[in-house]
Amino acid sequence: MIRPLLLSVNIDHVATLRQARGASYPDPVAAAAIAEDAGAEGITVHLRGDRRHIQDDDVRRLRPRVRGKLNLEMAATEEMLDLAAELQPDQVTLVPERPEEVTTEGGLDLVAGREAVRRAVERLCTAGIEVSLFLDPDPAQLEVLAEIGTELVPGFEINTDAYTRADGVRAPVERAADELQKVRRAATDGAAGGFRVYAGHGLTTANVVEIAALPEVEELNIGHWLISRAALVGLAAAVAEMLAAMREGRSRLG
Repeated sequence: MIRPLLLSVNIDHVATLRQARGASYPDPVAAAAIAEDAGAEGITVHLRGDRRHIQDDDVRRLRPRVRGKLNLEMAATEEMLDLAAELQPDQVTLVPERPEEVTTEGGLDLVAGREAVRRAVERLCTAGIEVSLFLDPDPAQLEVLAEIGTELVPGFEINTDAYTRADGVRAPVERAADELQKVRRAATDGAAGGFRVYAGHGLTTANVVEIAALPEVEELNIGHWLISRAALVGLAAAVAEMLAAMREGRSRLG
């Protein structure tokens, strides 16, 4: 059975705009309500160590107001693990983080850091929080994920960044098919191993259709394009446009 494809809207860059002026607006919590009213099934925020956009209080205010799944992206640091236990999001997605990066640059390296990740996952599970891992579509990473198992990590998010960059401008257009095949294989292998499969990073209405056509993928986490488009047409309209593109991709499955 093909699962419905859900959209989780990342509202980080609503907070980016607010923080640029040190103002009280725009409010990420208000943006979350608009996104859910427009058809999003969940809200994603990345609480970074440097607090460059989302703040602790944003997550505290979102927790009782998000009707769908509240997904908290964070690094596996002691500070963040303690905060997650306090804030109790529905899901934590562990991501790598470097202070100097513009945005998340790649997936977790489970091959090198499996024990540290496992310890973080066990702490989150003990706190009653479901865990997802942000991974590149690399068979070596999925092998370690399989060793950790679905009891600790029910699902994982495929990093689609390399696919979205292979657009004929930043990389030869032929590479898009190669990168899509890597995503497809990760989705197939992950689902075959019993994991729930999510995807995200750099997705737009121009490139999401192929990802939405992968039957194993059940949720897309999308932020930057939506908030950028919202500056021109409004957030509700941007969400509607993305959902339409996702439906186009899903329709290919018959």
